[in-house]
Parts: sequence; C-alpha cells; structure tokens
Amino acid sequence: MVNYLNFEKPLSKIEGRIRELNEMRLQEGDHSVSIDVIRKLELKAHETLESLYGDLSTWEKTQVARHPERPHFLDYSKGLADNFTPLAGDRSFGEDKAIVGGIAKIDGISVMLIGHEKGFDTETRLKHNFGMAHPEGYRKSIRLMNLAERFNLPVITFIDTPGAYPGIGAEERGQSEAIARSTDCTLGLGVPVIAIIIGEGGSGGAIALAAANKVLMLEHSIYTVASPEASASILWRSSEKAKLAATAMKITSKDLKKLGVIDHIIDEPIGGAHRGRPQAIMQTKLEILKNIAELSLLSPQDIRKHRREKFLKIGRNI
Repeated sequence: MVNYLNFEKPLSKIEGRIRELNEMRLQEGDHSVSIDVIRKLELKAHETLESLYGDLSTWEKTQVARHPERPHFLDYSKGLADNFTPLAGDRSFGEDKAIVGGIAKIDGISVMLIGHEKGFDTETRLKHNFGMAHPEGYRKSIRLMNLAERFNLPVITFIDTPGAYPGIGAEERGQSEAIARSTDCTLGLGVPVIAIIIGEGGSGGAIALAAANKVLMLEHSIYTVASPEASASILWRSSEKAKLAATAMKITSKDLKKLGVIDHIIDEPIGGAHRGRPQAIMQTKLEILKNIAELSLLSPQDIRKHRREKFLKIGRNI
C-alpha cells in the first residue's frame, strides 16, 4: 500500500484507479478493460507526479523529508557500501541504537560510516528511538571518529533526526555536553569528513555529526536549528503556525545552498527518494566518492583549515 502525503491526493486517485483496472484485467476472462486506458492513466499519473514535485512548498518538502518510506541510514549502509561492520557502545554508559556506526568499504575505499537511524516500522522505530540520540550515542560517534583518525579513514555521516532526545535521563547524563564534544571532535579531525542530510537535520542533534568539510543535502531534505513545530511554539505560542515557521527559517536545500550553509544538493528521483531508493542511494554514492577523491589530496592540517574556513565563512558579509 502506497503511503501518500496530503498534497499527493490528486495522484492517489489516479493510481488508485490504475490499480482497480489492473485487478479487473487479472480476473479470469475479463477483457472489458482496455490496456490503452491504463496506459493513458499511467501517463497522466507520471505527469501529475512531475507537476506536484516540480514546485514544492517548504512545508511540502518537510513532509517529504519525514516520509516513513524514505531510505534511512541502514538502507544506505547496505546499498552503497560493502562489508559494513557495526561498532557498538560508548565505553562509558551503554549502546544507543539511535546512532549506528561502523567500518565499511565503498568501491574498495575503507571508510567510517556514522548515521542516525529512525527505523521503518513500530518495532524498529522504538528500538532506534525515532532517530533521537541520547548522550551515549554522541559519545559513541566521538569514539568512532577518533578511531577513524587513528587509521586514516574518511568519515561519512548521515543525518536524519528531528533532534537529540530531550528526556530527563538524557539531560542527567549530559546531553548538551555530549553534543558539544561531538561537534568539537568533528571539527578537529585530520581526516576528510563528509556529511549528508538524507531526511531531517534537526537542531544540535544534527550539527553534532554535520560539522564536516563537505555538507551535502538530498533535494527534498531539510536542515534546521529547530523543528518548524518547535519554532512556531516558541515564536507564536502555537504549533499550528509550523508552515509559516518552516518558510521563514529557510530550511530547504535550495535556501541553504544560497546561504552557503551546505555545499551541494543531491538530486532525488521524481517523487522523492522513497519512490526510487536505488537511484537515490547511487547518486549519494557518486557524490561521496567524488568528495573523498577531492579531500584526500589535502594534508591533515589543510583538512582542518578547510573545515574551519568553511564554517567561519557562513553568514559573513562580503
């Protein structure tokens, strides 16, 4: 069953009719439905999909970024890398499954992959806490990044979180300190760091893994200091103004590319990454390899300098 977003209702009606006609044709001896009629509807569905995704509003992009069928970290680790070996625990408190990381190879290049994982059904979403990490998740990422530097492995991070977990236990164990140390560690690495926002890039929970040499965004992902709902609650004391907040905050890939916050936009298949997972994953793989090749020419000192200058340049008036 296709999971349609609110703005995709025109498409859902057409594709629903196509499914009905195909089912009728499959019934034994039913030749009343012309294949030409189905083909015309399929063409209309494709044209409708192109039209809908040709000019998405900021709020519609937010819905796409949150789509439950959008590929997550584990999909990317399986689709673009070989021999992914997960490494667990922060060696201090415990294992946080909201952040998954480990060593892998991409076309023969050894790398460290780290990313938020939201899960794909009720059981796995609870297991991964909807991608909202605890302090031990960020301390695990620090451990893995330090390991990557020791063995000279490029670090590839995948960001997809509404934000760090805001619970009492997380705060008691030093959530803000863990996020700050993870951000500091990412900024100080002498190996290339490439961050890809694949869905939601929310709050400090995102920047803890995104202080990279190159920050890439999938076309319909979002990257924001706080979720539109949280921002609306703060500014207007009403989460119902989330659409207005989303537009005002400039959270789309196009907005952030213009502002210099990100470096490159990865095109998605028509209809979003969830409609063409293999294509989206392959596009991401090609960009990763391209950036690894570019950054691998730099010395550790130049890599740190490149990263420092990148972030100091954001917001600077020239």
